[in-house]
Amino acid sequence: MIIIAGLGNPGPKYQNNRHNIGFMAADAIADRWRFGPERAKFQSVVRDGEVETPGGAVKVLLMKPQTFMNESGRAVGEAARFYKISPAQIIIFHDEIDLAPGRFRMKTGGGAAGQNGVRSLISHLGADFRRARMGVGHPGESHLVMPHVLGDFHKAEQPWLNAMLDAVSGALPFALAGDDDRYQAEVMRLAPAPKFSPRQAARGD
Repeated sequence: MIIIAGLGNPGPKYQNNRHNIGFMAADAIADRWRFGPERAKFQSVVRDGEVETPGGAVKVLLMKPQTFMNESGRAVGEAARFYKISPAQIIIFHDEIDLAPGRFRMKTGGGAAGQNGVRSLISHLGADFRRARMGVGHPGESHLVMPHVLGDFHKAEQPWLNAMLDAVSGALPFALAGDDDRYQAEVMRLAPAPKFSPRQAARGD
């Protein structure tokens, strides 16, 4: 069994924020693979599903923690303890300001890099869970980061956002089979994005 958690903040106020791209990824996965109905469990909205992979079917618990971003670890940690699941069986989808808009990277372990949801997860799970990092770009100045991530995606960003959401859901069997390198490569093949740096993008270079 694999736990997939998309990070975000609950409620309509935050629904279209860049910080909620993890929730968007979770919804895209549930739709693509026809997961069961939403229900409340583990301080989250969860859905159950099964995805066919090259190695056979894999059961998935899909979570959208309702604890607000900064306490995401409480919800995912509760589910991990209940199912006795190791960090290697947990994939977290979250926004990443240090990746240009539309870029995607898989990573296992490491620090939080200023992402408070990831910091909370590290405190409850340790660092060795798998991170699906979805680039939303950097606004260029540190004092602009919070309004940037808590701002809504612009209309001009919808094409790359929709392409990324389609790609992360469509290529998911590779991640569930444990091949994160192949998953990352397939997502970027399906949804190619510019390789410029987030700060270059913010400056318009």
